[in-house]
Amino acid sequence: MPAPGADPVLLSIGDISVTQTHVYVPQGRFPLHGTTWTVQDSTQVSEGIPPVAIILTIVFVWFCLIGLLFLLMKEKRFTGFVSITVTGMGLYHSVQFPAAQHTGAWAADVVGRARAITASAPPYSA
Repeated sequence: MPAPGADPVLLSIGDISVTQTHVYVPQGRFPLHGTTWTVQDSTQVSEGIPPVAIILTIVFVWFCLIGLLFLLMKEKRFTGFVSITVTGMGLYHSVQFPAAQHTGAWAADVVGRARAITASAPPYSA
């Protein structure tokens, strides 16, 4: 994290913090100018019948055939991860987030904001 009195944190992505001039990661502080931000969405979505629908169908099919309508229930399962990576002068850091319905859209948005902050960063001077 930035030292007290440093630039305010404009954006946090997992354990990455971005100020107007620097990127802070667990390995240390790096200049923001010239960094490259990427996002990789490795989310897989599968759809199936939830176990509760099968149980309800078994229970209610004995009373009437309407119990078969429970088999129309569907549930989406998200597996995988979304990875955000920042690279720059002596810097390579990646964070991963578990897959969920909107994780990919959120990651694309936050990387877009990081790229905008990077574009306005002043050139690095030692």
